[in-house]
Amino acid sequence: MADEVILLDFWPSPFGMRARVALAEKGIEYEYREENLANKSPFLLQMNPVNKQIPVLVHNGKPICESLIIVQYIDETWSDKVPLLPKDPYERARAKFWADFVDKKMYESGSRLWKTKGEAQEAAKKDLIEALKLLEAELGEKPFFGGDGFGYIDIALVPFSYWFYTYETEGNFSIEKEFPVLSAWTKRCMEKESVSKGLQDPLKIYEFVGMLKKKFGIE
Repeated sequence: MADEVILLDFWPSPFGMRARVALAEKGIEYEYREENLANKSPFLLQMNPVNKQIPVLVHNGKPICESLIIVQYIDETWSDKVPLLPKDPYERARAKFWADFVDKKMYESGSRLWKTKGEAQEAAKKDLIEALKLLEAELGEKPFFGGDGFGYIDIALVPFSYWFYTYETEGNFSIEKEFPVLSAWTKRCMEKESVSKGLQDPLKIYEFVGMLKKKFGIE
């Protein structure tokens, strides 16, 4: 009997994009269900009663929540396919550290950048640039964060590259000019079918952010 795999998601979510890319990397067929976060489905509330958020991967009726946990689950469940996490315990720990850094430092400061104004926005921009500097230094001269192959850290970060246009526009700076190594990495990732099919148009995301800013009176 074939596995039943369902992904509960919301199109602009970089966290949902992680699951999409990981599933595509493994070649796993799944049913995509778009959620309306203003009117969450009973199924979402049933599958994630604690946080009531997307993404949720439902595998044979069992829910897995939180994007990085989902990616790890996908890697371990379909271990016979291309690996996402390193086998070496130390390298595996480093990969998890940098994925956590993306969430706690880069995503957090990027969110503050478009949600604030004035001095708060400048502080967010400073924090975001510092986070990008550290990520670029970690990447170094490697094609991908894990080395020659696309893997866990790449999957953790690459969805946010589709938010870079929003960050640049809101912060009035150029990631391509200030972070050429990361920009080159982004282009390499976009050449992968699993990435190009799993992510969204940066302009569409920027328009979505503009709608949110109007909704919450940020402009």
